[in-house]
Amino acid sequence: MNRCYPIARRTLFGLLLLLATTLTSRGDLKEFRIGYQKAAGTLALLRASGSLEKRLQPQGVRVTWSEFTAGPQLLEGLNAGAIDFGYVGEVPPIFALAGGANFVYTAYELPTPHAEGILVAKDSPIQNLGQLKGKKIAFNKGSDVHWLVVNAVQQAGLKYSDIQPVFLTPADARAAFQRGAVDAWAIWDPFFVAAQRQIGARVLTDATGIVNRYQYFLTARSFAEKRPEIVAIVLEEISKTGEWIRGNLKEAAVKLGPIQGLDPEIIEAGLRHYQHIYKPIDEGVLNDQQKIADTFYDLKLIPKKITVRDALVTPGH
Repeated sequence: MNRCYPIARRTLFGLLLLLATTLTSRGDLKEFRIGYQKAAGTLALLRASGSLEKRLQPQGVRVTWSEFTAGPQLLEGLNAGAIDFGYVGEVPPIFALAGGANFVYTAYELPTPHAEGILVAKDSPIQNLGQLKGKKIAFNKGSDVHWLVVNAVQQAGLKYSDIQPVFLTPADARAAFQRGAVDAWAIWDPFFVAAQRQIGARVLTDATGIVNRYQYFLTARSFAEKRPEIVAIVLEEISKTGEWIRGNLKEAAVKLGPIQGLDPEIIEAGLRHYQHIYKPIDEGVLNDQQKIADTFYDLKLIPKKITVRDALVTPGH
């Protein structure tokens, strides 16, 4: 596991706090609504700790949490105005922007390519990516593994049209995978590790050398512009939680056990695939997101061209 520490942490939160202090109006938003997934350990632990609520209580801001099954569903909530903030993979923002969602990129997690992959049954005859031609691959449409599948088959000399995508949520995909209704399953942790250890699924590939797999924190544009000091505080608490996880992997796994409904050993293995280090948005990740957007448009997976850079806080706000 990469043990480098977030040298940009002060930069990220310092800039956000500086932005907050330059605004004359802090807005009148008294509720901060966070969307999370149980699979995302950092936010799940932050929710369980109550530390964010304690930080925001003196400012009269109430924190509410909404659980989502995966990133695309979370972005639907953000687009519908049901939440103000959330954490997702690299593809959900692209689909959401193409659908007209009005959010801004707030921060990102360092790459986590070991935390997702493509699985086949332990006795499957499929031994390499090239043998996926004509096969059914289950994955959540518009999730980060959608990008993995697109690139994995291309690396194998195949076209996306050469495979049969089967769009299923993680729980439904595992059920289909176990009964042999699909030939492969593209999935992320902790489901990725759980399938290997619980049902003997075999890793055809993880994302290493195929995609970067960044994770993003997103904020509704109106909230980011009106309450940047609240966003700065939540990112500070997230960074503290991530730092604690890095130093306490076993304890973190035990705490997540009842939340995720998995054995702590499985959770710990999944946690080791993440860096739990967060940085401000930079040119590198913007370029990576734009590449995804352009590719998905060319494949007619999104209805229009988008400019990822538009999803940043407008200068002057």
